[in-house]
Amino acid sequence: MVNNKDGTMSVLEHLSELRLRLVISAGALLVASGICFTYIEYIRAILTLPLEGLHLIYLSPPEAFMANLKLAIFSGLVFSSPVIIHQVSAYIFPGLTRPEKKFYLAVLFGIIVLFAAGIIFAYQVVFPFTLQFFLQFADARLDPQFTITEYIAFVISFHLAFGVVFQLPLLTWALGKIGLLSTQFLRRHRKIAWLIMLVISAAITPPDIISQLVMILPLALLYELGIIMVLISERKRLKAQQEQQ
Repeated sequence: MVNNKDGTMSVLEHLSELRLRLVISAGALLVASGICFTYIEYIRAILTLPLEGLHLIYLSPPEAFMANLKLAIFSGLVFSSPVIIHQVSAYIFPGLTRPEKKFYLAVLFGIIVLFAAGIIFAYQVVFPFTLQFFLQFADARLDPQFTITEYIAFVISFHLAFGVVFQLPLLTWALGKIGLLSTQFLRRHRKIAWLIMLVISAAITPPDIISQLVMILPLALLYELGIIMVLISERKRLKAQQEQQ
C-alpha cells in the first residue's frame, strides 16, 4: 500500500488498511465465536465449577440460547484477541519511533500478563470465597437457584474487574515513565491509597472480612510493586540525563 517515495501513506490508503484490519479482526472474532458456541457446554462447565453441584436455571424459552450466545461471543473475543491485538499493533506500529515502539511493546506485554494474572487469581482464590458467602444464606426453606443469564454476567464482570485492578503497577509505571508520578508522591500518599484500595475491595467483594482481605492484600502488593517500577523508571531516566550531559 506504500506508494509515496518517502514511504508514507495517503489518507485513503490509511483508511483502506484500517478497513482491511477491521475485517480480519471481525472475521477472527466470528470464527472463534462459532467454534466456542460448538463447545459451549465445556466452557460453561468451567465457569460453573465453583457452584459445586448446583445447577443453573432459565426462566424464559430463549434465555438459555441467548446466554450461551453471549458467552460464546465473549469466549470468542478471548480466543481471537491475539489476532485482534496483532492487527491493531500492525496498524499503529509503523508510525511509532524506536523508543515509542519499545514503550508500546512493554505496555502491551504488561497488560496481557497482569490481566491474565488478575483473572486467574480471581477464579482460583476470590470467586470461590464470594460464592460461599452468598450460598451461606441458603437453608431448608431457602433454595439457591441462579439463572444462567445472571450467573454468566456476574462471573464475567467479577473477573474483568480483577483483570482491570491488576493493571495498577503498569499504570503507575507508565505514569512514572512520562514524569506524571514519582516514588516520593506514591510513598507520601500511601495511606490515602490504602483507603482507596479498601473502598475498592469493599465494592467488588461481598461484605465479609475474609473476602475483603483476600482482595486488599494483592492490591497492596500491586501498589508497592508499582512504586518499585516507578523507582526503576526514575533511575533509568536519571541515568540517561547524566549520559547526555
